[in-house]
Amino acid sequence: MKTTGREDKQMEEVAERKKEFRTTVDGTAVKRVYTTADLEEFEKDDSLPGDYPFTRHIMPSGYRGRLWTMRQYAGFATVEETNRRYKYLFEQGNTGFSVAFHLPTQMGYDSDHPMAVGEVGRCGVAIDSLQDMEELWEGIPLADVSTSMTINATAPIIMAMYIAAAEKQGTDRSQLAGTIQNDILKEYIARNTYIFAPEPSMRLVTDLCAYCAQEMPKWNSLSICGYHMRDAGATAIQEAAFTLADGIAYVQAMLDRGMDVDSFAPRFSFMMACNINLLEEVAKFRAMRRKWARIMKERFSARNPRSMMFRFHVQGDGSTLTKQQPLNNIVRVTIETLASVLAGCQSAHACSYDEALALPSEEAVQLSLRTQQIIAHESGVADTVDPLGGSYYVEWLTNHIEQEVQKYIELIDRMGGAVEAVKSGYIQKEIARSAYDYQLAVDSGEQIVVGVNKFTTAEESGLELFEIPEGGEKKQIERLKRMRLKRNNQKVRQVLGEVRRRAAGSENIMPAMVEAVKAYATAGEISDALRDVFGEYREPIILA
Repeated sequence: MKTTGREDKQMEEVAERKKEFRTTVDGTAVKRVYTTADLEEFEKDDSLPGDYPFTRHIMPSGYRGRLWTMRQYAGFATVEETNRRYKYLFEQGNTGFSVAFHLPTQMGYDSDHPMAVGEVGRCGVAIDSLQDMEELWEGIPLADVSTSMTINATAPIIMAMYIAAAEKQGTDRSQLAGTIQNDILKEYIARNTYIFAPEPSMRLVTDLCAYCAQEMPKWNSLSICGYHMRDAGATAIQEAAFTLADGIAYVQAMLDRGMDVDSFAPRFSFMMACNINLLEEVAKFRAMRRKWARIMKERFSARNPRSMMFRFHVQGDGSTLTKQQPLNNIVRVTIETLASVLAGCQSAHACSYDEALALPSEEAVQLSLRTQQIIAHESGVADTVDPLGGSYYVEWLTNHIEQEVQKYIELIDRMGGAVEAVKSGYIQKEIARSAYDYQLAVDSGEQIVVGVNKFTTAEESGLELFEIPEGGEKKQIERLKRMRLKRNNQKVRQVLGEVRRRAAGSENIMPAMVEAVKAYATAGEISDALRDVFGEYREPIILA
């Protein structure tokens, strides 16, 4: 880093409370002050909001025309309980829904499968069949809402159920607006809710993306997700780099099946974490916005400006929440939400202060939504576009992060791309190393976490925590059994046969998925049909 003689003199004369300041534990050393001299080594970017490469915002007016979508991630127990929570959020001013699915649905198991015992409705809502999807949205017109669904390995099945449920309400699929995550690579990297090997999984991802490009012009068919990498311990630079590398892999996979980049890329979006270091997070998102624009234009020859836009949803990083002194999490959530808005997100979820202890209570959820609303309507930060643009430090850090991201992307390219980097375990090992370094810093006291390793108290929180209603698992299994008895099981066998046939060939699997769910084939049955063709993936042991 460049310094001036005046800065050197200041550094000699002033004692500081730490020997070194860093943005992240293994990240970038932060200088006392930044000046124009720190920007000289970088290419000058005088672009305005809405102009390529979109460093400052993808829209010229930012939030002056329209605020970000305020989503609260929710799903638990049965569809009835979750439906009630959605209606409550809607009444409180929620402007978009974000569905959490329980682990069995994410892994392709029905609620009555032995692998689902004890997990039904625990970390999300149980969706076994179209019947559940219909009742989840009872009284909520899908034509009038935007829905985000966090689902990956079984994304084609859940997307088919959503389409069928909307059509039962009288809404054509072409009118549906929202996002499905559909990002399988980050499952191998950070979360492990995969079913099939990377190659057939990538085929399912691209089948869904191609189908949505042709049938659902308002739907985001892929939300490339860095959130879980950050939650697993990645640094800001690693989260940005590995997410963009995954994005490159998906774009290339779509091109390899013969699609024009501008036919699908405008509907690719991103889901990112926002950690507690406010200025670093703002710079991270600005750097990603610029880097993605350059990747799409220079690497993939995109012509449509929308193909170059880094559109992102942000969720406060759950790993920053503490069970100790949980009310402190209100402050953490506010900082993370503020950073997301200062960075120009398109939608956001503010975590609830009790999430480190249980699923959030209604009171905590309402406060999280109010946090977004206060920032939107009282703080003034949404009144001008990119309010931190021009800060010497933020501009320097934006440039630095982009530079470091490029180094990672070049390394992954040399490995053969993100799929090969995942299969070799490279990305997983990099994140594990960073997580270990961070924990060492917390344990040593180098990294202060208020209420955990400093400023601690012995008192219990005294919070009234949300509890999953008893009997939910039994109730869901009984519903599933009744549905299986009522449906046309001969039709189910027929549609599952078509799923297998398409999986074994090269035809797009989505039309068969839609017909299968309309016959009330379950998520587990459809997943088993795919297992018959693709098998199940077991991650190889990767030695450090």
